[in-house]
Amino acid sequence: MPDATDHKTYRTGLAITAVVMSVLALSLGDAVIKATGYSLPLWQMYVLRSGLALPVLVVIYLLREKKPLLSILWISLRSALLVLMWLCYYSALPAMPLSLAAAAYYTAPVFIIILSAIINKKCPSVGAFASIVLGFGGVVLILRPDATAFPIVTLLPVLAAVLYAMAMMLTSVKCKQEDPITLVIALNIAFIVCGLALGIGSGDPDSFLFGSWVPVDWKLIGILAVLSCAIVAGGVGAAVAYQHGPPTTIAAFDYSYLIFGLIWGIVFFSESPSWISIIGIGLIFIAGLLALYSSSKSTS
Repeated sequence: MPDATDHKTYRTGLAITAVVMSVLALSLGDAVIKATGYSLPLWQMYVLRSGLALPVLVVIYLLREKKPLLSILWISLRSALLVLMWLCYYSALPAMPLSLAAAAYYTAPVFIIILSAIINKKCPSVGAFASIVLGFGGVVLILRPDATAFPIVTLLPVLAAVLYAMAMMLTSVKCKQEDPITLVIALNIAFIVCGLALGIGSGDPDSFLFGSWVPVDWKLIGILAVLSCAIVAGGVGAAVAYQHGPPTTIAAFDYSYLIFGLIWGIVFFSESPSWISIIGIGLIFIAGLLALYSSSKSTS
């Protein structure tokens, strides 16, 4: 298996395109969830969303050229990390402002740089580290979280960020040669298993995590179809990105989620970005260019 630090195996352009498409899909899914006001409990959303996505993924897998499964262990561990990541993040949303949760979660690229440095046993380049710092600065300017209090629930999205960073580094190091469709199939199976496990304790009408079953109608099916497409596109995009690109570079482009978040805010909620938010977008754009330059310089 090619080592994750072998720069000759990187296809950075493909990876950047994949991660941008991934965050585009995932941000749209989050906007749909916010717009529908959490109309169904998390466990039910896990089961139904992945239940719709899984047959489509299996058909795609069967129609494509089969690739050998290299490691069930690493694929299962990656899936578990991602399911726990979303569980932590979504569980925090009803109890804290979305801006604070998102700001805490977008510390993930910082953890990716740290993990990458540990795995590769060398410090990240000045350009790579500066790109993450600029990107995080742009996030702070866009979200401007209230720092007057630090509720313990803030640790949930931070934990989500750590879990995401671990999953993406695992993708880069141990799942580099796995079929992306296989990775997403495994992820959606893990979502269903987790949802069914949580469903055993369901019945609390006031709980977003363990809420009672919501009757399914055509409107809900339409919402779930959109969420299924989002999780499939986002899952495939993230897998491809971290299989084919330097983790620190891809982490910088992960910040483009905030740009799409602003777009969906205008489209769905008639929100207008302030000048501070526009400056934040500019910092994120510069961070992406700096990361790309740093990556191209290190591979030359």
